[in-house]
Amino acid sequence: MSEEKKQEKTENPQAEAAAAQAPGSEKAPAALKALIGEKLGMTRVFTSSGEVRAVTVVKAGPCPIIRVKAADSRDGYSAVLLGYGERKAKSVTRPENGQFKAAGVSPLRYLREIRVQDPKPFKVGQVADVTGRFTAGDYVDIQGLSKGKGFAGAMKRHGFHGMPGSHGASDKERSPGSLAARRSLGRVLKGQRMAGHHGLETTTTQKVEVVLVDEKNNLLYLNGPVPGPRGGFVTVCETVKNLKRVRIIVKSTIKRDKMGNIIVDKKPSKKKV
Repeated sequence: MSEEKKQEKTENPQAEAAAAQAPGSEKAPAALKALIGEKLGMTRVFTSSGEVRAVTVVKAGPCPIIRVKAADSRDGYSAVLLGYGERKAKSVTRPENGQFKAAGVSPLRYLREIRVQDPKPFKVGQVADVTGRFTAGDYVDIQGLSKGKGFAGAMKRHGFHGMPGSHGASDKERSPGSLAARRSLGRVLKGQRMAGHHGLETTTTQKVEVVLVDEKNNLLYLNGPVPGPRGGFVTVCETVKNLKRVRIIVKSTIKRDKMGNIIVDKKPSKKKV
């Protein structure tokens, strides 16, 4: 009896994990213009005109919907909770595990809330991927953690000019200078820019161009800066900036001489008879 109970205990977690790893096959509406992705690295692509473009590859999705929040509920606002990445079951807390089981997905590593205007079309278990969400020529905003630079001085961290390298100022070339401005104050004001940990801050780069979309492998080829190192998680969403304006150059029909003066065609005047 004891051996049978042990077998049941060992088999049940495996069955639950297998059931949790099969997310819903229903696709999330295309109105959700946001995905969670992973930065893979840089490469280059050739356009149809033969132009070489340097791009950063981001694996965006699939992202299952874990929770849907509505403005008329206790949450007070409309949002969709997306998940991405794999995570070990032993590192998941019980509240998180219950949330993942309710959504019917395996434990996810990264969660992110995306605000939506109308949460009614969205359901728990739907999956959002690249298909029908982004196309080549679109512009997106990317948010992620910047690269960590460690403990840095004031010149590297804040761009200080530094101190003179001569005239008696020895060993002070990279010094930040004085920290207090007034004699009567007797203390350093809050917010004074000094040396400290540089990097690892939430950074957003806006209006990054989508050069190519690989719907089969859920890959986005982006031309522009993407924050974070390789393997870092980023959030890709539709840009809040205005679309890029296209300047149409029309050839002028005005004739000018070498000095740039306009040449006026003089028509022969009709003489009155």
